[in-house]
Amino acid sequence: MEEATLQLQLSFKEGKGHEVRRQRRVSGKDLELTNRAGRLCAELGLSLLAQKVGVRWNARMRSTAGRATWPDAVVELNPALQTISQDEIERTFLHELAHLVAYERAGRRRIRPHGPEWRRACCDLGIPGEKAGHTLPLPTRTIRRKWRYFCPGCWAVFDRVRRMRGTSACYSCCLKHNGGAYHERFRFVEKRIS
Repeated sequence: MEEATLQLQLSFKEGKGHEVRRQRRVSGKDLELTNRAGRLCAELGLSLLAQKVGVRWNARMRSTAGRATWPDAVVELNPALQTISQDEIERTFLHELAHLVAYERAGRRRIRPHGPEWRRACCDLGIPGEKAGHTLPLPTRTIRRKWRYFCPGCWAVFDRVRRMRGTSACYSCCLKHNGGAYHERFRFVEKRIS
């Protein structure tokens, strides 16, 4: 009996001082963060958002730290954040929740994703001065641009991933020479990049 008690005491001493962290799921709903998001929204007076907000881990995310989907009111987080730090999980969670708060407050009015409404929501959630992007060690993604367009008037050149639909002309040339109205003379010339 004494030996069992001694072993039990030793096992507690070995575990003492080690931080026990809850293992988060790689994919699926995170109930702890969902409940917290609901409480934060309720504190801001957004009861409808508080009832429908959800937080989940998305194992398909690679280069993105998080994403907020509106009007579904879902915050998705990259599971790679778990290997970076708890602070990054917290910051990304609040960053994405601020998007939902901003959209809820705006109602049917259109707002910019990282505009003044979002910055105000960040301040209300306790992350003033939050940046739009991140510098986390996540893999980057490069998209090969397949289409090149140039204006025959000013020779401005830009590349696109997808082909333009319909007819389009250089706005600055149309504005300068035709009062902002479309003119065939400034129609973009298309070239496929090999």
